[in-house]
Amino acid sequence: MIIGIIGSGAMGAGIAQVVATAGHTVRLLDQNTQALQRAGKSIQGGLDKLAEKGKLTIEMAAAIFARLHLTEDIGTFQDCELVLEAVVEDLGVKQQLFKEVELLVSETCILASNTSSLSIASIAAACQRPERFIGIHFFNPAPLMQLVEVIPAVQTRTGLAEQVRDLVRSWGKLPVLTKDTPGFIVNRVARPFYGEAIRILEEGLADMATIDWAMTELGGFRMGPFALMDFIGHDVNYRVTESVFTSFFFDPRYKPSFSQKRLFEAGYYGRKSGRGFYSYAADAVQPEPTRDEALGRQVLNRILAMLINEAADALALNVASKDDLELAMTKGVNYPKGLLAWADELGPATVLATLDGLYEEYHEDRYRASPLLRRMVKAGQTFFQHEAAGNHR
Repeated sequence: MIIGIIGSGAMGAGIAQVVATAGHTVRLLDQNTQALQRAGKSIQGGLDKLAEKGKLTIEMAAAIFARLHLTEDIGTFQDCELVLEAVVEDLGVKQQLFKEVELLVSETCILASNTSSLSIASIAAACQRPERFIGIHFFNPAPLMQLVEVIPAVQTRTGLAEQVRDLVRSWGKLPVLTKDTPGFIVNRVARPFYGEAIRILEEGLADMATIDWAMTELGGFRMGPFALMDFIGHDVNYRVTESVFTSFFFDPRYKPSFSQKRLFEAGYYGRKSGRGFYSYAADAVQPEPTRDEALGRQVLNRILAMLINEAADALALNVASKDDLELAMTKGVNYPKGLLAWADELGPATVLATLDGLYEEYHEDRYRASPLLRRMVKAGQTFFQHEAAGNHR
């Protein structure tokens, strides 16, 4: 299979490495010569490291790189059977790109976007044959991250999502199917990890270091929310939050914070700029957390209840299956447990009591509990018993 990748940034180059490693001929397109050369060096460097670690032989690494063709000419895409874009997150740019691509490729060529937050239906609408359009969303860095979200648009032909899911699986990845709703699975369900942490900080209930400590030491998360936002970059994380909020018709559950917006406006993007919520200057002394377990548990339980509520609501609205929701959060953002399994462990009634307590205190729709969670508590069910009872989702 010949696969075309458009955009040679970190994501495009990573995807190109993945599909070339899986045995496909890859055409990596970028009209920026320097960016294309950097991508080639990056992929070569990644393959060399794998060879050094013994995960590939030198011959295998050379064969993979030989399948990669760097090009500035979109005309070379004529024989591609799949074209996937990984360019800037701008709807107009993506739509224009596919108008041009569609004139070159065959009628059977699959067209795909790696967008993390834009509507797949909106991009597909620019195509003359939108039924062959689909979302294939990788996570960064693509060669290392196992999860890939496969997102059919409302226009996507029946069977294409399953075909693409099988193809992605053949690349050694873990695909999940999700509806074309804002944020898909991961960027939707994960929003409270950041948003509720900032809310707790803004209210003065706990400081950044304490919140991060609670989530890592008590919750088992690999990074705390503030360290993670600084790592991702506020130019990325804030924009995704704002996009999801706008796309959900300004649902208060996804409301961005002024604290993060001000960092974004100031250019304090986090690690990449030397300052975010924390300072990354050479002489910076990082703040110490208040290691108060009672306070830490309060912070953890509040953020966790919000995360579980998002997962439950996604399940209730058939955004994805229970198994795909669990897989997405454990493999896409490396959560220590699937959120629905975590709900069963804590007890849905405990989670619901936390949410109802917050709603009673704030009277904000932000804290409304998912009707599915409420129904399950009323029936004395857990998520796994729910499935066993025959109500498969």
